[in-house]
Amino acid sequence: MQRLMIADSSDVVRKVGRKILSELGFLVLEAGSAREALMRCETDLPNIVIVDAGLEGALDLIANIRALPEGKGVRIYYCVIEADLKTMMAGKRAGANDFLLKPFDRKILTQMFTDKAIAA
Repeated sequence: MQRLMIADSSDVVRKVGRKILSELGFLVLEAGSAREALMRCETDLPNIVIVDAGLEGALDLIANIRALPEGKGVRIYYCVIEADLKTMMAGKRAGANDFLLKPFDRKILTQMFTDKAIAA
């Protein structure tokens, strides 16, 4: 079972994401801060991490995950509210693989993670 972490300061976003992604077969971890997410990654690195762009320290979190011994193998999604090129490029420079538009729902998450989960 693939492990996926949602790093988002919103309890509601994490709860909704956890419910949907658990039903898709992921073991979902949650982190309410960049610091908590990094600490969890240091002890048990997930296969996939969704990082909210609004999370304080989001770009540093992505860079720090990439710097971990196995961090290059993690698939990181930078979660943005709008398709803002400047924000998306900052996420890409930090090390994000892909982007996810927020708010996400069952349809979006199913499309993003059923194909990619199989390929990963």
